[in-house]
Amino acid sequence: MFKNIIENTRRGIIGEDDERSILDDITQNTSFSWSTRIQGFIVCFLIGTVFSLLGTFFFWGPKGLVLFAVFYTLGNIMSLSSTLFLMGPCKQLQNMFKETRLITTIIYIVCMIFTLLAAFLWKKKILVLIFCIMQFLALIWYSLSYIPYARNVVRSSFLSCV
Repeated sequence: MFKNIIENTRRGIIGEDDERSILDDITQNTSFSWSTRIQGFIVCFLIGTVFSLLGTFFFWGPKGLVLFAVFYTLGNIMSLSSTLFLMGPCKQLQNMFKETRLITTIIYIVCMIFTLLAAFLWKKKILVLIFCIMQFLALIWYSLSYIPYARNVVRSSFLSCV
């Protein structure tokens, strides 16, 4: 790996043009195999699901509001983070903030913040529940954006029901 980085640096200094960059070498030499990526995705997604379920169980106990909000939000973050294994962090962030997902991403992040604020500062169960539901819906809408025409199908199905 370091040999490639040194060679590319030398080529850049003396003016030899190479299609590969230092970042390409680092990415190539540190990337996971496809099976490792799938395993990371599954483990991270399962941890997120367990956290979300634990949050649901904590809701009815003492200090349940805070524990529910924290575990539910952490579960959503872990579930979303699982896709980092499939795409890589840079690609995931680029995709999250593309024009087609920008509003959904912002709503999702704001709802996570408001869920925690409603639990820690405002201590209002109804607000925590509303923001958790909004988190869930934003995550679904975000996920549907990766399936061609899925948003259109859901939108038209919803409108036909209404």
